[in-house]
Amino acid sequence: MLRIAHLVDDTGPGGVTRYLDFLARDPGMQAFAQHEVIAVPRANPAIRPIEADIIVSHLAITWRGLAGLMLLRARNAGTPLVHVEHSYSAGFVAARVTARARFQTLLRCAYALFDRVVAVSEGQRLWLVSRGLAPAEKVEVIHPCVDLSAFRALPAVAGPARTFGLIGRFDAQKGFDIAILAFRALSGPDLRLNIYGSGAEEQSLRAAAGTDPRIRFHAFVADPVAAMAQCDAILMPSRWEPYGIVALEARAAGRLLAVSCIDGLRDHAEEASHPCRGLSVTDWTDSLSEMTAHVVTVPRRRASAPSPERKTREGWLGLFESLTGEVLRRSPHLVA
Repeated sequence: MLRIAHLVDDTGPGGVTRYLDFLARDPGMQAFAQHEVIAVPRANPAIRPIEADIIVSHLAITWRGLAGLMLLRARNAGTPLVHVEHSYSAGFVAARVTARARFQTLLRCAYALFDRVVAVSEGQRLWLVSRGLAPAEKVEVIHPCVDLSAFRALPAVAGPARTFGLIGRFDAQKGFDIAILAFRALSGPDLRLNIYGSGAEEQSLRAAAGTDPRIRFHAFVADPVAAMAQCDAILMPSRWEPYGIVALEARAAGRLLAVSCIDGLRDHAEEASHPCRGLSVTDWTDSLSEMTAHVVTVPRRRASAPSPERKTREGWLGLFESLTGEVLRRSPHLVA
């Protein structure tokens, strides 16, 4: 059986950590490979020998860490290397990068060290290829996933939204400030906005909420199922988002879902009950108002349709087979 080493430089709570837990523990993933998650320093991922048939990087690419990636490649010259791009997207560049030519040079140099680059969404793949950051034949799309069974077990929402939820890091990326101001513009005294998370932007978000008694801050929850159970609708007004696992979880839970149509959130927009075309407070006030006024049927996955878990398993299986030239062992877990 193949041995896969997944290298990670950030083991803090969040979507990437839960995705890695799925890769390491899911019976379908274990059916065709043994997956080991290894925490390494970002600047020196080759700090110790890695015994694996394939090495998968989940590292954030930086100029400081580029030499470390070169060393990783040199010390594992005969081992296929794969990089999963969790961090960067067109929206990130637009919002955060001023020296864009320099940044794109960094990515081209880093991606050239890998046999494959995995994009986490179709929107991200289009950006990588259209900017010439990696050749099209080298880029695969594999959507991240987590175990969604507990989300599917939640009762679906019936009726217009009364309680909204924001779940994630308190960071400018997530656009929680937009949603808070949009919610405050609604007049319903029975409406609620629950905010779950932690981060550097907490004080500014609390300032944006003001004294509105309908807005409640909650501590970070390691299990987002419990948070989602308290909400009718999940809001994702992100300024950039390579994929957005929370959107996947909300869809599985049968929650109303409003997403900004940017980066990887476009992959969810077709299934979202309220895709929001803009990032202004007015845009989001309109979307929230619609969610409080109309009953929207939240689509559930058809029993005959492949689950997100299965799509992720098959994506990795196909990638590993193309890298090794082997037909790997399959099991009933793979197609669940």
